[in-house]
Amino acid sequence: MRLSRYFLPLLRETPTEAQIVSHRLMLRAGLVRQEAAGIYAWLPLGFRVLQKIEQIVREEMDRAGAVEILMPTLQSADLWRESGRYDAYGKEMLRIKDRHDRELLYGPTNEEMVTEIFRGYVRSYKQLPMNLYHTQWKFRDEVRPRFGVMRGREFLMKDAYSFDIDQAAARRSYNMMYVAYLRMFARMGLKSIPMRAETGPIGGDLSHEFIVLAETGESGVFCHKDLLDMPIPGEDTDFDGDLEPIIKGRTDL
Repeated sequence: MRLSRYFLPLLRETPTEAQIVSHRLMLRAGLVRQEAAGIYAWLPLGFRVLQKIEQIVREEMDRAGAVEILMPTLQSADLWRESGRYDAYGKEMLRIKDRHDRELLYGPTNEEMVTEIFRGYVRSYKQLPMNLYHTQWKFRDEVRPRFGVMRGREFLMKDAYSFDIDQAAARRSYNMMYVAYLRMFARMGLKSIPMRAETGPIGGDLSHEFIVLAETGESGVFCHKDLLDMPIPGEDTDFDGDLEPIIKGRTDL
């Protein structure tokens, strides 16, 4: 397509609400347009970038053996009441009613729905392990959305859910996803530092967040410099054995 016919709305001046470099550049280069606090429209150039990132994520998830599905953005409140999280999740959840007064919510995450799908079809332990994932828009009503698209209220998220026969198998599935994330960031040219994190309202007993060093961050990070040069696990990784030193070494920071 000719550039003269492309929709690329450049800005001459930096918007006053943009406080960090990446946010200012994305707005001025016509990648995104802010529609409300923490809510953005992805313009053609920005949307292409988003699609390229999504494709990298999809390829690594498929390589790790996960199966892609697509769940709806609206979920029944009854599912969340069954899990006990409907009232516990807090004000970040957007609760709504349809014209028939049925209580719904705009999904902030999908544990309840994917479990309801799984239990409706899987009948035997022989079908395990199984990892279902999708890439879908989420909404969390953040108190203070900031940093442009990095801390928005509406965002595109890949979430994966594994179903395993026992704790050892669940840990193996976790390790596979751990490596998949390392590969994703490496392919995007980012050096990520995995660190132990709180599980929050999602629950569980093991969680990592992948930190990318940047001057605009809000947290101080302390780690051994060798971690920055640690190679990404290869195709021959033994997820029951070889990965243990990597997981343990990177979580004891």
